Amino acid sequence: PPIAVIPNGVALPDRLELIRPQQQEGSGKTALFLSRIHPKKGLPLLLEAWAKVRPKGWSLHIVGPDESGHRADLERLGSKLGLGDVVRFSDALVGEAKASVFRESSLFVLPSHSENFGIAVAEALSYGLPVITTHGTPWSILESEQCGWWVPTNVEGLAAALNDATSRSGEALAAMGERGRAVVASRFAWDSIAQEFIDCYRWILGQRSKPACVIS
Repeated sequence: PPIAVIPNGVALPDRLELIRPQQQEGSGKTALFLSRIHPKKGLPLLLEAWAKVRPKGWSLHIVGPDESGHRADLERLGSKLGLGDVVRFSDALVGEAKASVFRESSLFVLPSHSENFGIAVAEALSYGLPVITTHGTPWSILESEQCGWWVPTNVEGLAAALNDATSRSGEALAAMGERGRAVVASRFAWDSIAQEFIDCYRWILGQRSKPACVIS
C-alpha cells in the first residue's frame, strides 16, 4: 500500500529568541551536544575527535539525562584525554534553560551511531546553529544545503568536521546557521507539516492528486 513519509516537526523560535548573549572578550566559542547521554549517541567518538583537534578558543558542552551511568564513563575518558578544562556536562534542560544553551553556542554536534530522525538536529538548526552529525543519521541535507557537515561515524570523520568548523569565522558559521534555519522553516516547521497531512487526507478523499510525500 502507499506510504506517506512526513517528517517530525519543531517549533521555530521567534527572531527575538535567537539574540545571542554578548560574549566577553576571550570567553571563546561553545560546541553543544544536547540529547540523551547514552552509548548510542557516539560521545566517546566525539571526545576522541575533540582531543585530536583541540580547537583553540572552543569548549564542548554536553547536555542531557544520564542513562546507565554513561556520563561517568565519559568523564573518565575526558580526564584521560586531558579535556577536563574544555568539556563540561549539564543535566537535562527544558524550557528557557534549554533555549539559553542553544543561544550560547556557535555549533551543534550529534555524533550518533544511529538515529531514525534526530530531532535535536532540527532544533539546533531552528536556533541558527550549523550542525555536525554522522552518516548514522538521515541528515545528508546538511551538506546539500550548506548548513553543516554529514560525516562518517568515526573519530576521523568527526575530527575533520570539527577542524573545518572551528577554523571558520563567527560570521561564516552564522551564515551557515541562517541557511539551516531557512531549511527548518520550509521543511520542518509545524505549518508545513500540517499542510502535508492535509494534502494526504484530501488525496485519500479524492479531492486532489497524490502529494509528493506519498510513496507507492
